[in-house]
Amino acid sequence: MVHMHITAWVVGLILFFIASSMYKSGKMKPATIVHMILRLFYLIIIASGILVLNELGFNLSNLNGEYIGKIILGIVTVAMMEMVLVKMKKEKPAKVFWIIFIIALVLTILLGIRLPGGIFHM
Repeated sequence: MVHMHITAWVVGLILFFIASSMYKSGKMKPATIVHMILRLFYLIIIASGILVLNELGFNLSNLNGEYIGKIILGIVTVAMMEMVLVKMKKEKPAKVFWIIFIIALVLTILLGIRLPGGIFHM
């Protein structure tokens, strides 16, 4: 399940950068299609993340702070991806959302690598 989660994130990030470059170049219709596919991947990312936690034997009563932090950072990363694309679609500045996205993404990846069940603990 960890592999599915990582694959979903990689595909989601690729779709995110494709959509953002399309919005930036003014190709609104194709960018909207890619954006909608990306929204499906948001759901796959969240669902696979829940399944990874379930596979590791966690439930709401025995999660520690690092796992809760990873969950929150993952949700913030997805939210900032969406906010960046919505702002770009409306042709408004998205610099703050880009900064938050990059910080949240780096922290999420680092926590994902560090925690048991991460890439170095498989």
